[in-house]
Amino acid sequence: MKKKLWEIVKTTSTGVQNKGIRLIQRHVIKRLYNDKVKTRVIACRLACHISTVRRWINRDELQDMPRTGRSAIYSQSTHLSLIGFYCQTRPLSQCGRWTLRLAEKYLEKHVDIIGMAIPKSTIHRILQANNLKPHRSTYFLHISDPDFFPKMNHLIKLYFNPPKNLYCFDECPGIQVLQRLSPDLQTEGMKMRLEEFEYIRNGTIDVLAFYSVNTGKVYAECRGNHTKETLVEVFESHLKIAHPSEPLHYIMDNLYSHCCYELCELIATYSKVDCPSEKELNNMQKRREWLMSDSKRIIFHYTPFHGSWLNQVEIWFGILNAKCLRESYNCPEAMYKAINEFSQLWNTLSAKPINWKYTGEGLPVKAVKRFVQMLNTPVENMDVRFTVKQLKLMTNIINEYWHEIQASTWNILGNKLNEKYEAIKTNIINADSKDKKRNERIESLDCLVKLLNDKLKTQLKVAE
Repeated sequence: MKKKLWEIVKTTSTGVQNKGIRLIQRHVIKRLYNDKVKTRVIACRLACHISTVRRWINRDELQDMPRTGRSAIYSQSTHLSLIGFYCQTRPLSQCGRWTLRLAEKYLEKHVDIIGMAIPKSTIHRILQANNLKPHRSTYFLHISDPDFFPKMNHLIKLYFNPPKNLYCFDECPGIQVLQRLSPDLQTEGMKMRLEEFEYIRNGTIDVLAFYSVNTGKVYAECRGNHTKETLVEVFESHLKIAHPSEPLHYIMDNLYSHCCYELCELIATYSKVDCPSEKELNNMQKRREWLMSDSKRIIFHYTPFHGSWLNQVEIWFGILNAKCLRESYNCPEAMYKAINEFSQLWNTLSAKPINWKYTGEGLPVKAVKRFVQMLNTPVENMDVRFTVKQLKLMTNIINEYWHEIQASTWNILGNKLNEKYEAIKTNIINADSKDKKRNERIESLDCLVKLLNDKLKTQLKVAE
């Protein structure tokens, strides 16, 4: 019990505390005192004064006493109205973001929105109290593969129980070879590096790398392109140094060259099996299925579409970028040399397996909530192909993860889909000129709406 209390202490000994945290702190003081912990030790661990500890030990009521003082100027409804205005509206037509000063001046001109003018300091304080930062943004990649979760779970199982020879492969294309106009200098005091802003472009290079999941070692080659011919050549170089008889597993994304017929022929040669004819493998899906089949020694595993972040070699590329690619190089050969030296240094000193902990827990819920959020925007702003992929994804999530997501979330999605049904259908009809494709997309919409409504009706009957 005492160990659990000390874990709570870690969360309460921060500088800024709200009312809920202060109440938890007082309960912890009581419990630790009852467990015979000395008052000075409690004060030290909670980062508070010893008089505070004594006060709450002696008091029976742990809630704050009623206090006198000026009543609040801004009511709770005013807070909520301001948050709704700042976070859910835009200063321009469907674009732009509010700043504190702009919002202050706008609310002065349009008092009817909140009911009063609010200074920027108060706007900032209200947003900060609710941990809201709508002014900030970051790049984000939506899940668009209908079969994302089965593919993700397959890769996660591989990471938690990796085969002996498991490699993650990918390219880092279009790396600019930049030469700064002057050498780097250092400041006199802190010796901070000073980089010249202006640079000369000396072309681009591509890095193709294989990351060993079990050892953390990397095999990397630098090339001037990443065509399928280059890929096959680099892949063969790695196969020559890999184990000649044990099974080999490769994780990679869905780039066209990663399932070209020339690669199939190479894999068949090193697996010592017959490669199906080009006519039999006449499309990407068939070639991927053959490369993924476990009937041969070398087996491929593909990430979901828009799921390259599940490939561990991307982590190494991030380290390479930070440690090596940001330097100044006067020619591609100089960058080649630096990357090769960094790879050798990595394999000698830094290589170790990544401690993979991600399980995908909670991601289906996020996917559903993000789709609901997308439906709150005008449907015309969404690409039809992306919308249809989301419809298929939601259908698969309902079939696989229905009981893992709260009923309230499904109800919100159901109401929003029924509300937007005609708009989505009209958008699909206007976008597609071919009857077959149009009908298939409308069928995806109808399938999702029917499945979701049937599930909600069944859930309602069970609840009654």
